[in-house]
Amino acid sequence: MIKILDSREVSNDEIFARVEPSVNVEDIVTEIIANVRTNGDRALYEYAEKFDKATLSALEVSDEEIEEAFSLVEPEFVRILRDAAKNIRTFHEKQVRTSFIMDGGNGAVMGQKVVPIEKVGLYGPGGTAAYPSTVLMDSIPAKIAGCREIVMVTPPGKDGKVNPAILAAAKVAGVTRIFKVGGAQAIAALAYGTESVPAVYKIVGPGNAFVAEAKRQVFGKVSIDMIAGPSEILILADATCDPAVVAADMLSQAEHDRLASAVLVTDSRTLAEGVSAELERQIPALPRAEIARESIDKNGKIILTETMREAIAISNEIAPEHLELCMDNPFDWLDEIQNAGSIFMGKYCPEALGDYMAGPNHTLPTSGTAKFSSPLSVDDFVKKMQFSYFTKRALDHVADDVAFFAEKEGLSAHARSAVSRKHMK
Repeated sequence: MIKILDSREVSNDEIFARVEPSVNVEDIVTEIIANVRTNGDRALYEYAEKFDKATLSALEVSDEEIEEAFSLVEPEFVRILRDAAKNIRTFHEKQVRTSFIMDGGNGAVMGQKVVPIEKVGLYGPGGTAAYPSTVLMDSIPAKIAGCREIVMVTPPGKDGKVNPAILAAAKVAGVTRIFKVGGAQAIAALAYGTESVPAVYKIVGPGNAFVAEAKRQVFGKVSIDMIAGPSEILILADATCDPAVVAADMLSQAEHDRLASAVLVTDSRTLAEGVSAELERQIPALPRAEIARESIDKNGKIILTETMREAIAISNEIAPEHLELCMDNPFDWLDEIQNAGSIFMGKYCPEALGDYMAGPNHTLPTSGTAKFSSPLSVDDFVKKMQFSYFTKRALDHVADDVAFFAEKEGLSAHARSAVSRKHMK
């Protein structure tokens, strides 16, 4: 049963505390990466048999497999995928940055050039659950950014095929290069390349603990979006809320993973007790009841505060991945929110809406990293280059200042580099 705690009984850094797995993930991932770097495709085939129980004849998904998968999914699901893709595309198109150029005076020109990252890799989860929504969320911003090469990796099933819903989402999003590789080995393949899988410059997308650790280890060789932990939801709710609805929203995250954290912070003991009772009623009816039960019992909490302002302060300190403002006047509090991955406003905006249809991205910072990082966006798929142009007149105007500054740092060659051009015609 979920714990109901007074805010004074638990420190903020314990609210999302989790029981971590006992497996030595770091060493296992290090070994996997080394094997893929050394043995390439051979290692990937071996890991497919070992971890996915799949015997593959090829790593890359063929066009015929994509078309077959597309024909297998329900027409209604295809329609929903297209509607979701449209909403995601519309939202992310607003994020596109433009290059700029500015006149610095005296013949100086400066600017910034925004260009897409040429090669990016997308990780599509396919373990205890497959997420076609993540395919849309990761690939559409990359397409909008204009990345020249977009490569997706996702685990195969025991039959050697990729989940049809994953391939249907890829087709809707316009991703055509897909490889049947999952886990840490997929991250290694994207980072270093194999005979079949091309190396990329950036890897995005959530995964399990092994995927997250692999991304951490290859960072520096390639860029990554973030190291995502288990899913989190924090719900700020007052006495006017329906306990059954609040409990349902908590379970929407608890069913993800045994390590997921679902937390309610409220100034109403009546609501707290009602939500606790509703969780006990709703959990047994879930297909993933065993996972939800462990998540709620080990990592779930209900925190009681004196005021909603205190609840907001707690939320800002722990910086949740998903934050629901489940109340009648959410916009009254929006300016008070400083740290959150994605905010869901009001009583009719469940977090699940953001997972699928609303349009904002659902690949979000976890584990408190929303204090300094942001949701996946078009910005993740571009890089910026600066440029400067100075005429002789412009250089002459500042050369002595540059030299003076350089001498202050003990860099005489820098100083000479600036003033040596004064004699040039």
